[in-house]
Amino acid sequence: MAITAQEVNKLRQMTGAGMMDCKKALTEAEGDFEKAIDILRKKGQKVSASRADRETKEGTIVTHVSEDGTVGTLLSLTCETDFVAKNDEFVAFANTLLDLAVANNANTAAEVNALPFESITVAEKIIEMTGKIGEKIEVSHFEKVKGEAVVPYIHSNGKLGVLVALTSTSGASVEDAGKDVAMQIAAMNPVAVDKDGVDASVIEREIEVGKDQARQEGKPEEMLEKIALGKLNKFYKENTLLSQAFVKDNSKTIAQYLDSVSKGMTVAEFKRISIG
Repeated sequence: MAITAQEVNKLRQMTGAGMMDCKKALTEAEGDFEKAIDILRKKGQKVSASRADRETKEGTIVTHVSEDGTVGTLLSLTCETDFVAKNDEFVAFANTLLDLAVANNANTAAEVNALPFESITVAEKIIEMTGKIGEKIEVSHFEKVKGEAVVPYIHSNGKLGVLVALTSTSGASVEDAGKDVAMQIAAMNPVAVDKDGVDASVIEREIEVGKDQARQEGKPEEMLEKIALGKLNKFYKENTLLSQAFVKDNSKTIAQYLDSVSKGMTVAEFKRISIG
């Protein structure tokens, strides 16, 4: 049957797919718009499947903080090329997903993918976008933090994002302090807030590495444990946020810097995500 240009344009407006793809889908569906949409979606599924092994090392990170400033959310939508990552439609889609996730109180990327999006799910919409754009797309990260005051930071390249939750913030310049700490996290990539937050497996590995290093240096076997614990303390100092030297003033640790801004101020938790 003959498919008119108006019908093709209508389907294009409904789906965002290309003109030729819409014409082919409508022709195959004999003018049935619902069938044509399904055909386009199936095309997207095929494209998605064929690109399943592709790496998504580009993308954008978007952030949201609740009106009362106590809950922060980070979401990364990733793709294959920088060209797509900088596309206005791609960035707008990332923000739409973030708004949807916040409105539905999602807690994980899996929950975001399962949310309803128009008449389908987010996961199905991503498949449609994959078919339209021709690149693998996915929600790679979704993180939340809570605290008395949450401060976000997105690095200038849009591929690294941080959320910092601060406590004991009374009378403090929270925004400035939070941004300083967030930029510290972005630059130094600490493994935890303090030594109590370091995973036991990391501690065990650092002790074993410390012992092996000391052993190779010819240290006595009975001294290995003590030497390894000394190296562990150095690890804590360099790799846990509150113990790190403040990059803007090496004479202070992050803990000391925050305390100087407001007595007792500290970091409750943080999240750092990066693309690539």
